[in-house]
This record gives sequence, C-alpha cells and structure tokens, in this order.
Amino acid sequence: MTIQVGDKIPKATLNVLRDGVQAVDTHELFGGKKVVLFAVPGAFTPTCSAKHMPGYVENMPAFRERGVEVACLSVNDAFVMGAWAKDQDVPADLHMLADGNGAFTQALGLELDATAFGMGLRAKRFALYAEDGVVKQLHVEAPGEFKVSAADHVLAQLPAA
Repeated sequence: MTIQVGDKIPKATLNVLRDGVQAVDTHELFGGKKVVLFAVPGAFTPTCSAKHMPGYVENMPAFRERGVEVACLSVNDAFVMGAWAKDQDVPADLHMLADGNGAFTQALGLELDATAFGMGLRAKRFALYAEDGVVKQLHVEAPGEFKVSAADHVLAQLPAA
C-alpha cells in the first residue's frame, strides 16, 4: 500500500557515502525536521541527471531559507550515489540516500518494476514533504512524467516559512 499524507515515514536503514559507507536511520533523518525527499528511478539516467537533480541543486538556497532539508533517494548503492553526487556538484547538505535493495522504497509502496528495461526494482519518480516524520505532501509522477516532483513545483507547494 502506498504511503499517504498523514502517515509516518517507515523505519528503515539507508546508506550514504561519507568516509566510507555509513548507515542512516530514517527516523533520525526525518525526526524533528522538515524534509523534502525526492526519489529518482536511477542515478545517471537521462531525466534524473539532466533535470531532476539539477533542479534541487539549483534550488538548495531556497529550501535552506525555509528551514527544509533535502534528500535524494534511489535504489542504487552508496558508491553510485556518491559518484553521482560528485558528477552533479551536489552540495554536502543534500542527503544522497542509497536504498540498495529497495526495502525502504517498498515500505513506502512507491516501487517501480523496471525489469522490462533491465533495471530491476526501482523507485517511482516522486517527492514528499514531511514534518517530524509525518508526510504532509506527496507528489508521485505518472509513468514517463516529470512535473510534480520537480524542485520548483515542490517549493511552490511548501508552507510559508
């Protein structure tokens, strides 16, 4: 079942690449904070690299001004996420979350079966906004779309600072 507005973010362990692979607990990541989590089907894929990630990188100052942390999720390993972060000039405060086996993505109910494209299980393209671990907004893209999870759209939907 897909996570809904009003639901708590499920507890899971994700990985980031900081002085080696480090575990990140979702309750610690989201607890007591305002967080936008956006997900991409894959690092280094065309729309993700040309549009999705660059929009968040460019808009990080606006998210910071609103006191909102930003995290990117992908069903990739931490090394791929780290390499993609370098390739995209991702600032250190944009969390690059690796969901290597897709367990967190599945717990959210936002998995995408991309086996027809040789990519296996991936995350749907989406963005959510949570306060203290509770989903306040959820923007899930229709297949092949890139609109509602874009940084500028998400920023426009956020409550005033």
